[in-house]
Amino acid sequence: MLNKPVGYECSHHPSHYPSVYSLLPRPLVIRGVQSVGRLDADTTGLLLFSDDGQFIHTYTSPKKKVPKVYEARVKHPLDEAQCSALLQGVQLHDEPLPVAARRCDILAECLLEMTVTEGKYHLVKRMIAAAGNRVEGLHRRAIGNLSLPADLPEGQWRWLGPEELAALAGQGEAAG
Repeated sequence: MLNKPVGYECSHHPSHYPSVYSLLPRPLVIRGVQSVGRLDADTTGLLLFSDDGQFIHTYTSPKKKVPKVYEARVKHPLDEAQCSALLQGVQLHDEPLPVAARRCDILAECLLEMTVTEGKYHLVKRMIAAAGNRVEGLHRRAIGNLSLPADLPEGQWRWLGPEELAALAGQGEAAG
């Protein structure tokens, strides 16, 4: 797991920012680890890596509906109508059906915690825009049953421990 900082791309061949792979030890990169999903260059937080194709599929496939929890700092004060819209589903320009959040909680006047089960391009930002607000900062706090540890500094990585692997395994079974 990596606590991804702002200003890194989730690509082996980045075009505008350094690669998140530059934050990993060279032996892991040579081994061929892949990011489990992606985070935008301006998004921080939990990013997993693996060289196990089935593991990557389990946590990235839309069919598995693995929850991802984000904290979004928004431009305008939040209200219950925005949360309600996100929970009921908002229409995105390139989606045939409305997309709904699994959970939506207002943490502060301009801070929202939102859980989604899909991983589409700029999904959280686009959903919040469709609900009438604008994301100014986005942080992924959790994937499935695994939360980003408070003691993992931005830009640092570490191996998952047995309890973390068990939490993910339980989510993968529930998701599969």
